[in-house]
Amino acid sequence: MEKATDTPWLDAEQQRIWRVFLGGTTVLMDRLDRDLRTQHGISMPEYEILVRLSEAPGRAIRMAELADAVSHSRSRVTHTIARLEREGIVMRGQCSDDGRGVSAVLTDHGFSVLESAAHTHVTGVHDYLIANADADELQALGHIMTRVMQTLHGKNF
Repeated sequence: MEKATDTPWLDAEQQRIWRVFLGGTTVLMDRLDRDLRTQHGISMPEYEILVRLSEAPGRAIRMAELADAVSHSRSRVTHTIARLEREGIVMRGQCSDDGRGVSAVLTDHGFSVLESAAHTHVTGVHDYLIANADADELQALGHIMTRVMQTLHGKNF
């Protein structure tokens, strides 16, 4: 068991930055999600799945790989894909490489939804984040979040 003396307590400035980070990421993601839901009827997690599918060969990804790519549990991705499938945005099929796994495939209708939603999403990212930082600040943010992802997720980005 860790002792209280082993805990790397945050100083006042680190605590302030942490709280601003939490608040900023929460309101940013909430606003991006609200914009997509209001204008296109899809959520941020659904949008991210559509983006990943659109970038994949044949617009298809094995479900397990998709869950890993978007950092969600397999059950959460399965639930999300089921909703998108009901809307005709994606379909599920056997994996082409071995026939044993299940892939999610972006439909032509889904690609159209993504094309429309992308304008809303990118405009939001620009207006809410990019426009509020200079180039050096964006670089610093990118470096920090890359290290966080490498540390916690073990991946290079």
